[in-house]
Amino acid sequence: MTNNVVAITACAAGIAHTYMAAEALEQAGKEHNFSVKVETQGSIGAENILTEQDIDKADLVIIASDIEIDLSRFAGKRVYKTRPKAAIRDAMALIKEADDNATVFGGKGTKVGNVTLGKTTENGFVQHIMSGISYMVPMVIAAGLLLAIANIFAFQKDDLGRMVAWGFDQEDPLGYFMFHLFKVGQIGFTLMIPLFAGFVANSIADRPAIAPAMLGAYMANDPSFLGTNAGGGFLSAILVAFLVGYFVKYLKKVKWPKIIQPIVPIMVIPLIATFFITVVVLYLIGQPIAGAMSALYDGLNWMTTNYASSTFIIGALIGAMIGFDFGGPVNKTALIFGTAVWTDTVAKYGIEGANFVPGTAAQAAISVAPLGIFLASKLFAKRFSATEKISANSAFGMGIVGVTEGAIPFAAANPVQIITASVAGSALAGGLVGYLDVKFYGGIGSPLGTFVGYIEQPIPFVTWIACTFAGIATTAMIIGFWRRPKAVAAAEPTPVETVTTETATTNG
Repeated sequence: MTNNVVAITACAAGIAHTYMAAEALEQAGKEHNFSVKVETQGSIGAENILTEQDIDKADLVIIASDIEIDLSRFAGKRVYKTRPKAAIRDAMALIKEADDNATVFGGKGTKVGNVTLGKTTENGFVQHIMSGISYMVPMVIAAGLLLAIANIFAFQKDDLGRMVAWGFDQEDPLGYFMFHLFKVGQIGFTLMIPLFAGFVANSIADRPAIAPAMLGAYMANDPSFLGTNAGGGFLSAILVAFLVGYFVKYLKKVKWPKIIQPIVPIMVIPLIATFFITVVVLYLIGQPIAGAMSALYDGLNWMTTNYASSTFIIGALIGAMIGFDFGGPVNKTALIFGTAVWTDTVAKYGIEGANFVPGTAAQAAISVAPLGIFLASKLFAKRFSATEKISANSAFGMGIVGVTEGAIPFAAANPVQIITASVAGSALAGGLVGYLDVKFYGGIGSPLGTFVGYIEQPIPFVTWIACTFAGIATTAMIIGFWRRPKAVAAAEPTPVETVTTETATTNG
């Protein structure tokens, strides 16, 4: 068995999985008396950075990442690549597997865990998308919170707390400032789509692809540039990112004359790629995608206006996706879709005509799984071991600030049970907020969110808490009645129970 392990952990959001995986690896090293140093590449940037000396001493390198990681500094070392969830599930088993299967980092075609160096087909569509999301998440959070803060001062409410008018009094100094704070939030939501596209393209073809993809995505989402009523949304950004990424990848293979090689990555390739994507967006994909997205949003608005039950169905579907994989691709897809629908309809119809249903449903469902597990551990205490109760308390800490990943240790041990309970409860919470016309502008997606951020609801405070708690209670009941008595459950191995989760801080 190896004595010195170094690792890098990174998840798409750079929030929960990154630090949970790092803690699990470090804990495994302590328990089995060998050295483990983990560099985390989270939303705050790289921390506990591996030095050249750390890498030289290492017998094994583990890359537990959902995004692209530069492996050049590990040349000549035994490297094994996997996902953060593998470390969270059972870190010691992962280390043993890595020790058995790691391959020396080398030339093209060398296997490194579950990827092949030099072959883009192994990177995968999802990994490129998740790389873009990891850079976009801080922009989404910052812009959303600024909008929420500004909105508090934009709504004139009656005695029951219901909105009767919306707008800023710019003649008042506070109103003037809040109007511009609201504009900053809108700018953030405008820029998040080009930012996302730029780093998806970066994942495919590195830095020369960033500028063309960002410019292309901005053009594809600018109605005045396209001559349309709406932009192309995230669908156009994804298409632009992949077109630019693979076009730049092709350009990098061209044998450029030596005299211009120094300026190829900073001038020649970005210029050619930007010209290419401008033509593609302007004459080929821009208007059709914008038209399709406009029809989608018009259809959503028509459904929610004319069929009361449709808001419950849409909300329940989004909620179920949030609860399905605890911060994974399905969860993130629902979260991004909800955010995109809201921001795009705000741009098209104004704040009064925006479609809040998908975004509010996603936020209502975010905390259901971890808080449902916590509630089950209290209501059905005899069915939880002492160690599981400690993990459930950690899940509460994450859930109350809107981090779905708090449920992962329990889902790893009992996947069918926890996923079923999570999907059912999350769908109910999402469906209820949609049906009751609750509007989430920003803040924390949990019961606490009604006090932190701005949520418009039929009965202030009560409606949001009641909807989210209904989902939490449903999840808790399913888990509680499904589980075996404590005496049996305590005898079963639960390898992930020791993972703690204090480091996560925001939506997952």
